[in-house]
Amino acid sequence: MRKALGMIEAVGLTTAIAALDAASKAADITLVGYDKVIGVEKAVSVTIHIAGEVAAVNAAIDAGVDAGNKVGKIVSSKTIARPHEEIDVLIKEFEKNLKVKNINKKVIETKSEENN
Repeated sequence: MRKALGMIEAVGLTTAIAALDAASKAADITLVGYDKVIGVEKAVSVTIHIAGEVAAVNAAIDAGVDAGNKVGKIVSSKTIARPHEEIDVLIKEFEKNLKVKNINKKVIETKSEENN
């Protein structure tokens, strides 16, 4: 894969979604995963993981951080230009898990529609 990996850590889901929306509109990137962590005082931290060409990921991270800070708080962000091969394995696992979540969501939505 050898794409750049970008991460934006936000406090709250709304902030993370605003950051991802801006990042996706700013450059040709792909969402490869996300992590949600409940931390100190029950604050929810959401880290989004994106991949693409280095320049695209940098532009997306900049736009995402700016947009996220307008809505809430961005804790940190990072672009790894040429991740080690082991990180490529992690990115592929994120992508696989994200596809499974999307497939499961579609199955649930379809079953709900059939029951109505």
